[in-house]
Amino acid sequence: MSHHTTPYPAQEGAMPSQRHILPIAIVLITALAMLWHGPINQLSDYHNFADQRTWLGIEHAADVLSNLGFAAVAAYGLLILRRQEAHPAFAAGIAGYRLFFGALALTALGSSWYHLAPDNASLVFDRLPIALACAGLLAAVWRETLGSPRWLVWLLGAAAIVSVAWWRLTDLEGAGDLRPYLLLQLLPLILVPLLQHLADRPRQERLMFASAIGLYVLAKLCELADWQMLDALALISGHTLKHVLASLAALIVARQLASRVRHAGSSIPHPQAK
Repeated sequence: MSHHTTPYPAQEGAMPSQRHILPIAIVLITALAMLWHGPINQLSDYHNFADQRTWLGIEHAADVLSNLGFAAVAAYGLLILRRQEAHPAFAAGIAGYRLFFGALALTALGSSWYHLAPDNASLVFDRLPIALACAGLLAAVWRETLGSPRWLVWLLGAAAIVSVAWWRLTDLEGAGDLRPYLLLQLLPLILVPLLQHLADRPRQERLMFASAIGLYVLAKLCELADWQMLDALALISGHTLKHVLASLAALIVARQLASRVRHAGSSIPHPQAK
């Protein structure tokens, strides 16, 4: 059945193992490129955020309180999954989406804790949930598009933990290599659109995920222009805006999941998990 008449068609054509070749090749090539590049170090002034204002006794209030957006989206997303966990539209990807939204909730806590008194030790509690969120989203999309073993979400979750542990261990030795952590953030930006294309997912779904990815990329650019944006906008810094835009990106993912319940039928097939 065409994807113009049903939102989540059965996968046809190439065998799953063949469809996995290109995504796996991209993972390997990107990892090898990172390895060839050599260590990527954290900026020396990373903790020197532009907005130093205190409000209601909260230091760096804007960067701290803007994390409430992550908490709100996490609660909304987890509520969707809890109410619709038996719905076939979530059958393959639900474990990954649970990790994604659960990690968003932890991001709200960890990032708030970090921004109260930024240093490398507290940064671990900011970066670990972000890495887990990237792992969860990638696992969810991979499983629900091409199918994959159930342990993929555990494998990517473990990779997220290792990526942050590697940065922290090398940081304590004076190097602070960010390559694994950056790789885990980069892969969903490349692979999510590719996986959805290979599986011929509905146009609306691909557009919504593309919009979320675009907002996240914009959020990262705002982060790099932290001081410049505060100078230009006065009321909000680049890093605070990063939190807002990243929350909106996650909200788009949640809204896309909610739309599946409205549009998907009760007998829609999915790639079989191994």
